[in-house]
Parts: sequence; structure tokens; C-alpha cells
Amino acid sequence: MQLPQINIIGLAGLPEIMAGDDLSSLISRAAVESGLEIIAGDIFVIAQKIVSKSEGRVVQLDSVTPSQLAREWAETYKKDARMVEVVFSESRRIVRMDRGVLVCETRHGLVCANAGVDASNVAEGSVVLLPEDPDASAQRISEGFERALGVRVAVIVSDTFGRPWREGLVNVAIGISGLAPLIDYRGQTDSFNRPLQVTVIAAADEIASAAELVMKKSAGIPVALVRGLMIESGRGSGRDLIRIPEQDIFR
Repeated sequence: MQLPQINIIGLAGLPEIMAGDDLSSLISRAAVESGLEIIAGDIFVIAQKIVSKSEGRVVQLDSVTPSQLAREWAETYKKDARMVEVVFSESRRIVRMDRGVLVCETRHGLVCANAGVDASNVAEGSVVLLPEDPDASAQRISEGFERALGVRVAVIVSDTFGRPWREGLVNVAIGISGLAPLIDYRGQTDSFNRPLQVTVIAAADEIASAAELVMKKSAGIPVALVRGLMIESGRGSGRDLIRIPEQDIFR
């Protein structure tokens, strides 16, 4: 009996990503130069930051005029009012403003700190926004891989989120192409032959979180290849992982 196993490989060798860069070509080239042969069924986990940079989702803070609310909040908690204003502009709804923390619902429906606006790993005086449509981004990159390599691979665009009631951050999937993001065990039976009634596993989030272990933010490794995972290919999106308001008891 072959024991189940997966391999997670961090991909180094990518240049600093600029607006207009073709990520699928750059990642394909880095994989080849690293001696990796990409095969059908591989999954690429790609940090949101480089996807956003390639799509020009970078804001120069000098171009931002803060609102009165942004200035007051920034003054109270010693924040940059310009960044606070960008967070407001990227938010559909402010979920919580408390103790210097802004928890927001983005236009995508994601609930996260600062609406995903981030000042790390970007030039001084700039911030990076989330992609306009992370699923479309994943789809474009996946199609680019197929053109460049001749094989079909899945793509997850990942970002780092905090978690209610838990310390520490984890990577989650915000954009998906080529795999089913959820594994539904409902209707199957457990090892005692009892029917499973509620178990739906967020497989795409688990893959993104596992990949982060080799995607060191301080080491310049924004891409990981996940291989050997027996998971259903097919359609799915990051939106499938967002709980609808009618079923969300924490709103």
C-alpha cells in the first residue's frame, strides 16, 4: 500500500515584479531554471502580492487625500491617514474599528484586516491592493502556464489572514482556477459507519496554508508548487469559500 504524501517546493529566482509582467512566463522560466519539470495536476500557490503588482494594483500614498474620518482615526492610533483612506476606499463595509485595528469586508466579500491593503514588500510610500478579481487572475495565470508548458495546472492566489479566536496568521485562497475548493464529505460514512452530515473541508485554504511554510516572506519566495495531492480538478472559485450572510452567525 502506497502511503499518501505530497511535496511542497518553494520556487526561488523570480525578479521584482512590475506592472505588466507576465507571471506565468516568469514562473515557468524560474521552474525550468530550478530543474523542475512541471507535470499535469501540479498546483501553483502564488502570493497575492506579486499578482497585484503585475496587475498594477499599487497606490502611491502621495496621491491620496485623506478624509476627515481617516485623519481622526490615524491621529488617535498613530497611523498614516493616507493608508487609512485607501483602506476605506477598498472596503464595502467596516466590520470593526477598535484599538487601532480595522477589520473590513472588501468588495470581493472577503473579511480581513485593512481590506487587504498592505505596505510590506513594496517601495516606501506605496501600498499594494488586492487584485480586482482574484479568480480571474488565477484563471489567466493558469491559461498562461498551459500555453508556456503544454500542461494543465491549477492555480491558487493566496493571501495572509488573521483568524478569530486564534493567534497567528495563515494563508488562505482568495483566487482559484483548476480545482474544487471544497471537499464535501456529507453523505459518506465515518470509520464507524455513521453518516457524515456537516463535514465540508476547505481544501484550497488548506493547500494555501501548507504552501506558506515554504513561501517565506523574508526570503523572496512568493510561489510554491504543490505536487502529489489527489484532489478533484474542475471548476471552482475563491467566492465558494465565502460564507453567505444568511448562514453566517458571526455577522
